[in-house]
Amino acid sequence: MDIRLPESFLNSLEGATGFERGAFLEAHDSSRVVTSIRFNPAKTNDPSLKAFATDKNVPWCDEGYYLTQRPSFTLDPEFHAGAYYVQEASSMFLAEAMRQSVDLKKPQKVLDLCAAPGGKSTLIQSLLSKDSLLVSNEVIRSRTGILTENLIKWGGANSVVTSNDPAAFSSLRSYFDVIVVDAPCSGSGLFRKDPDAIKEWSTDNVTLCSRRQQRILADVQSALRPGGVLIYSTCSYSEAEDEEIADMLTNEWGWDPVALNLREEWNIIETKGKQGSVGYRFYPDKIMGEGFFISVFRKTENGIDLQATEKKQKTFHSKGNQFQPIETPTLQRWIKNDVGISFFKWQDQIIAMPEMMMHEVTELSSFLYLKKAGVNMGKWIRDELIPSHELAMSTILSDDLPAISIDRHSALQYLRMETLDLHPSEKGWMLIRYGQLPLGFVKSVPGRLNNHYPREWRILNK
Repeated sequence: MDIRLPESFLNSLEGATGFERGAFLEAHDSSRVVTSIRFNPAKTNDPSLKAFATDKNVPWCDEGYYLTQRPSFTLDPEFHAGAYYVQEASSMFLAEAMRQSVDLKKPQKVLDLCAAPGGKSTLIQSLLSKDSLLVSNEVIRSRTGILTENLIKWGGANSVVTSNDPAAFSSLRSYFDVIVVDAPCSGSGLFRKDPDAIKEWSTDNVTLCSRRQQRILADVQSALRPGGVLIYSTCSYSEAEDEEIADMLTNEWGWDPVALNLREEWNIIETKGKQGSVGYRFYPDKIMGEGFFISVFRKTENGIDLQATEKKQKTFHSKGNQFQPIETPTLQRWIKNDVGISFFKWQDQIIAMPEMMMHEVTELSSFLYLKKAGVNMGKWIRDELIPSHELAMSTILSDDLPAISIDRHSALQYLRMETLDLHPSEKGWMLIRYGQLPLGFVKSVPGRLNNHYPREWRILNK
């Protein structure tokens, strides 16, 4: 691999904690490609589902594994079933940061502010208790599709997807217990994976990104409750996007830095800002992963509140309950009995969500654009549920539904929306399973089996 790094970029890193020019250049010249995945603990209780992974764990993430080679994930039914997520190993450190700074045994309201494509949101959802709430936001609406798809595949019922500018969250004063900001950045930490990004790098772009990061944090900070935790990260090596931002939070805002316990063998570099902040750098010459920076803060009672001093806060005005409760035994048969789910009608869809989420979703919908909430079960037509693919992917789905188990060849046919050469004696809605994993629904009618996999998700690769 021939990656030529700009001299101006290398010079900008001189003096950065942990930067060793020779080893750094060697890592970027290496042909080694690091591929890592993170398994979905809600869908992979069977050890055989992890058979294709190596025995080498990502050291700071229990569900993370390195692969010896990169397979075709597109042609793996387990990938489409939400059994795992392909995620860069360094960014999985968010799991360790949350375990050390957040009481995950208690209900938490968490905002993943810059969430697409969904890697960190799916990780967070696996960490949270079922009575917690995850709000995954993506400001660029064209990217909410992939974020929603990945959360649907992950299967949790306690998540909401929104698409709003960070400033919209300022109205939710002291609402969240945890805010994760994986900020848009200059991207230098991913040069090995995306050499074309080198052409976009410049000191001016670093400055632009730093200003954008400051604005994002200023817009959202009032939504974090005093005592709450902010986790800030980038895939940049630049101090202007990393330590200098961390210093702003500790020195100018008065928030407390949270130091994390590291194991020596992890080779993660602890770095101190000039104003007492603490952060953690990941270098590809020291760890099996790409460049990454993360820092954790706790909002203090006496820290400044920018919105309180700069503009008057909006107050909550309900638009009325957009989710109308409904009850029918027909719906209950589609889900597990012990998951504590209530049913609501939202527009022409039937939504299943934990009852404790009802007030939260109503309040959020008064300030924010909601793309998804809970689990969309499908449409109610003539006293029958027309089930959605989202229900098939969800972890609340009943284990007792009529199902057909298929092999890999048939699974790929199904995922391509091709006709399945199957002739079940039972008629009506049936679940297609690949091993233990649901892939979606079919409807058995006289003479044929109708494939109801989402057309927009179908595999085009032969």
